[in-house]
Amino acid sequence: MKPRCRWSVKFLWAVLPLMAATAFPYASAADGSFERTLKVTGPVELDVSTGAGHIDVSPGDSSTVRIRATIRASSRGHFGDDEAERKVRYLESNPPIEQSGNYIHIGHILDRELTRNVSISYELVVPAETQLRSHTGSGSESISGLRGPVKAGTGSGSLRIEDIGDELDAETGSGNVQVRAVKGHLRASTGSGSIRAAAIGGGFVATTGSGDITLEETSPGDGKVETGSGTVELHGVKGELRVTTGSGGIRVDGEPTGEWRLNTGSGPITVRVPSGAAFEVDAHTSSGRISTVHPVTAQGTFGRGELRGRVGQGGFRLELRTGSGNIQIE
Repeated sequence: MKPRCRWSVKFLWAVLPLMAATAFPYASAADGSFERTLKVTGPVELDVSTGAGHIDVSPGDSSTVRIRATIRASSRGHFGDDEAERKVRYLESNPPIEQSGNYIHIGHILDRELTRNVSISYELVVPAETQLRSHTGSGSESISGLRGPVKAGTGSGSLRIEDIGDELDAETGSGNVQVRAVKGHLRASTGSGSIRAAAIGGGFVATTGSGDITLEETSPGDGKVETGSGTVELHGVKGELRVTTGSGGIRVDGEPTGEWRLNTGSGPITVRVPSGAAFEVDAHTSSGRISTVHPVTAQGTFGRGELRGRVGQGGFRLELRTGSGNIQIE
């Protein structure tokens, strides 16, 4: 009887791998790529999209658009190898590129089955005179050196954009946004992540559901900033300003040309304006102190947590509110 048991165990160990392979189909993958060079004769309008994959756009020759794509397909099942390979080879032979004069559309694929479990990443070298619209469902984007305007978006991933000569619209569902040197209006948003922007040449709107926001403005323009939870730090603001954070400190410096309204549910507020500035101040904290280096002519209530008054001859309105935290006007 014992030899028969040993034989049963040996048989079981031999059969188990086959049973597992049948019950749990394995995953397979295939890789590929394609390259194309398109001729253009003037400013380019470029629209690029991918369901999954990163997008990289940089400036190059004024008469060509160079495209390099990296494809990766995966599938599960006994015939996964063939399916993944088939998709890659088809995309290599039929790249999703459309051109009509100087208008170029990349990544437009109607066959949803073809894009299932497929990622395509693009590296594009384009003329500096390019207007860009880019979007990836999942992946990061890096864009630089375009005259613009530029509109970039990703469902999940970071955005890194610099040296844009016109307006910029940057949006991600989840991820950080980093911007430098934009000559036009900036709109930046993320559902969850930080926003950092330097050398903004116009107005700005920045929103995040959760994360810090740090901006530097170099030319006049109105601003609006919102974060559900995070600190806000703004430098060189020249215009009207609205700042709201559910929880986090606010620090702002600049030269107001209109009303500044700063509000945080919990956190300190620090504002720095020119020493000779004339303005109206209305500050309130439920739990904290208010201090200022500017001589204030008090109007109405003046106490530990509340200050209303005029500096100099008055002028723009400075409204500051925090539920818990100190307020300092420098």
